[in-house]
Amino acid sequence: MIVLDANILLYAYDSASPHHAKARSWIEHVFSGSAPIGLPWQTIAAFLRIMTNLRLPGERFTLEEAVQVVNSWLEQPNIRHLAPGDDHWLLFRQMIVEGQAPGGLITDAQLAALTMEYGGVLNTTDRDFARFPGLRWTNPLA
Repeated sequence: MIVLDANILLYAYDSASPHHAKARSWIEHVFSGSAPIGLPWQTIAAFLRIMTNLRLPGERFTLEEAVQVVNSWLEQPNIRHLAPGDDHWLLFRQMIVEGQAPGGLITDAQLAALTMEYGGVLNTTDRDFARFPGLRWTNPLA
């Protein structure tokens, strides 16, 4: 399963990003394929939070536009919503402790744990994920 971090989606939808063309092409290819794509709720929330924040630089969307983008993703037959299961805390705790992930890295630890829980590969441009033991991750834009 391909699990998506918000940064890939943000680059794909922000035409002002220097990574826009490559991210957009990759996202279109993956979304139109048959491989299962995991969209964690925290990834969706981060996309909505950042893409609708008009105080941030880059191309931003109205709330209605951003919600419509998310709707279009969720209508794809290969999209899976990823939510923590009953044993999530065990993996999450392991990622926090073994990954030495305090403060702002807690969210990364949660995404790493969720990716592992579903047996996926996290697709991100954030190298901080290398700190999490056992996490399979890749930078699709590299």
